[in-house]
Amino acid sequence: MKYIQYPFLLRTGVFSVLLLLFIIACKHEPLVDPGNGNGNGNNNSGTPCDPDSVYFSQQVQPILSSNCAMPGCHDAITHEEGIILDNYTNTINTGEIKVNDPTDSEIYKVLIDSDPDDRMPPAPRQALTTEQQQIILKWIQQGAQNLSCETGCDTSNVTFSAHIMPIVQLKCKGCHSGSSPLGGISLTNYAQVKNIASNGKLIGSITHQSGFKPMPYPAGSSKLPDCDIAKFKIWISQGALDN
Repeated sequence: MKYIQYPFLLRTGVFSVLLLLFIIACKHEPLVDPGNGNGNGNNNSGTPCDPDSVYFSQQVQPILSSNCAMPGCHDAITHEEGIILDNYTNTINTGEIKVNDPTDSEIYKVLIDSDPDDRMPPAPRQALTTEQQQIILKWIQQGAQNLSCETGCDTSNVTFSAHIMPIVQLKCKGCHSGSSPLGGISLTNYAQVKNIASNGKLIGSITHQSGFKPMPYPAGSSKLPDCDIAKFKIWISQGALDN
């Protein structure tokens, strides 16, 4: 009787092990559904940028950080109306995004509202440009994913008009413009940018040096990409010219 049971148990045990291995081998990580807007999305850092795709890290977050996620508005501390736009997860969870009906997404509708009192950013701050509005809309249309990419870094001929001011406009001007710029620092033209560059505050802030208020805002945000910082350093070392 023992001789008969043993092979049976052995065969049963082997079968169970093989079945378990098969189940483990066939188990897949759940796919992120870009249509529900509730997951953490896909982060494709390290991949080259596709001109037809909108990248949250490079294009969307800078707009939100510079125009919305600031004191008294939609940063983590104030969270006006419960909306926090300081990172991807908070934006997805509180921005009332509807990937199946992008134009009905609250985060987009408030950008194009014709009433200055209801529009975001609110008056007297300037409205987002048409290009910035379209970036937000296209991002939602593409599934509101958490995509990022790597761009080439060309620092061979850095100029204020082609390299420095575009960074400032995208990532700094939202907080540092208008009648009440953050920290009393306005960065809307060459003279203003050069002033903060000449006194050392610009490099100190964007490199998060001790003793300087780290930028971009809000606190805890990542530094500017290394390529952007390199461009600022080169421009300043060459005399911070209006070129």
